[in-house]
Amino acid sequence: MRILVTGASGYVGSRLVTGLLDAGHEVIAASRKPDGLAAYGWYDDVIPVALDASDRTAAATAFGAVGPVDVVYYLVHGIGEPGFRAKDNASARNVAEAARDNGVSRIVYLGGFVPDEDELSEHLVSRAEVAEHLRVPDGPELVWLRAAVVLGAGSTSFELIRYLADRLPVIPLPAWADNKMDPISVRDVVHYLVAAADADRLPAGDYDVAGADESSYRDVLMTYLSVAHRRRIPLPLRGFGTGLASKVSGLLVPVPSGLTGDLVASLDYPMYASESRIRDLVPDPPGGLLTVREAIGRALSGGTPRPVNRLTDPHHLADTDPDWAGGDVARIRLLGAATVSADGWEQFERLGASLLLSSGPAAGAVRVGWDIAAAAVARVNNHLGR
Repeated sequence: MRILVTGASGYVGSRLVTGLLDAGHEVIAASRKPDGLAAYGWYDDVIPVALDASDRTAAATAFGAVGPVDVVYYLVHGIGEPGFRAKDNASARNVAEAARDNGVSRIVYLGGFVPDEDELSEHLVSRAEVAEHLRVPDGPELVWLRAAVVLGAGSTSFELIRYLADRLPVIPLPAWADNKMDPISVRDVVHYLVAAADADRLPAGDYDVAGADESSYRDVLMTYLSVAHRRRIPLPLRGFGTGLASKVSGLLVPVPSGLTGDLVASLDYPMYASESRIRDLVPDPPGGLLTVREAIGRALSGGTPRPVNRLTDPHHLADTDPDWAGGDVARIRLLGAATVSADGWEQFERLGASLLLSSGPAAGAVRVGWDIAAAAVARVNNHLGR
């Protein structure tokens, strides 16, 4: 089929493009800045197109430029940006209407679980609203795959877990850490996404997707510590809400603070699959769905980042994943490789990199201080117009 992927440059999107190409589809990779797609290993195998979903005219122009399309994947979101909820709703509607006018038969949307609560975070409410805005009169049928945390190196949620577990000598465990949560590995979510292009296999509708085992936020964090061989002290806390946690996390990790805040605010709610109908329609991946331990183990087993279409495992870090991804060891080694000669690297380590590269509390404190200082310098430079 001819398939257009919005959000092709994102974490899941970049791996989905690889999966669709492997399945024999013709892929149109859409991005607001298509020139940036040249950095992706699959660039020569796709048709790049400029598509700004927030602009109705630009969305229509993009569909007109690429010709007939069978399926559209909608992976666009503005989480972490001011006013993202209204922008996400408008963008979804713009793409759905442009797809309808172009004769697209199906839209596949990856969103999150929506807990049955009276009040939800902006992030969770937005995920449900986007699905409704993708359903336009006489428009394409919709397949909405709902997931919780996606596990894999480069995933924002996984990187938050990695940095907090690596850097903190004491792991705070508020009451909401025991909320139920069903994570899914990036390999398994891509497996379901690729299958969702086939209307004969998966009818239109809403489906929950999850990994092999039920879990909680506490369980995922403790499993990471076990797999990564980190010794940390768990500290049960009461009265430590997600609002405060988002502010503290924003200071402790190099992940953009707006993104961190929106994600942490959603931890107040249980995020688990309420049904598993998709497994009756789509066979499990070879070897079965992955457990949390298996997915984390794979995420931690990757070496030097490689082009996303040449990863030996989709859980490994790609060279196009965010520059803050990969953990402190990967970031500092990358910095050293870029700034220090091969002969000088050994001297660099002797002069103190061993502390930065270690995983103890002292090293974590140094790395947190480094990030805070770097952010302060950037703010000063921006204020001075440099």
